[in-house]
Amino acid sequence: MEKATFGAGCFWGVEAAFAAIPGVKATAVGYEGGSLERPTYHDVCTDSTGHAEVVELDFDPSEVSYERLLDAFFELHDPTTLNRQGPDWGTQYRSAIFFHSPEQEAAAKAKIEQLTVEGRYKPKRVVTKVEAAQTFWRAEEYHQRYLEKRGQASCHI
Repeated sequence: MEKATFGAGCFWGVEAAFAAIPGVKATAVGYEGGSLERPTYHDVCTDSTGHAEVVELDFDPSEVSYERLLDAFFELHDPTTLNRQGPDWGTQYRSAIFFHSPEQEAAAKAKIEQLTVEGRYKPKRVVTKVEAAQTFWRAEEYHQRYLEKRGQASCHI
C-alpha cells in the first residue's frame, strides 16, 4: 500500500471521485500544508492557517498507478485557478499535490510538464503546487464521506 495526498478544492467531491477509483482502498479528508497544529474546519476556513483541504488516499499500486491518480486529479478540478475552485476561494482551496516519495514528486512534476507542453490549458497555465507531504490532520468526522452519507454522488464542482 502507498499513500497519495491531493488538494483540489472542496474535499467532499474530491474524496468521492477518488473513492470510486478501483485500487483506492481508503480515503480520508483533512488539512495539510499549514502552520497550526490540530486545525479545525473553522480554523482552516479563516484562510489564515496555510492549510489546504486535502484527500489522503491509501492505494494499491498493483491495481492503480500513481500516474492514473494524477490523471484523475487533473481531470476533476481546474488546476489553473489560483486558490479557487468554482465559488470556493482562499488558500485552503489551492491546487496541490503533497508527495510521499521522490518518485511521486518526479511523477507530479513530469505530469505538469506534460500538460504544459501539450498546451491542454492554454492560454492559462497550471498553478498546482507540488509540496512534500507534511502532517495530515484528519478533518472532523462529519466531513468524512460527506456526500456518500447524504446520498449524493458529487457536489457543485
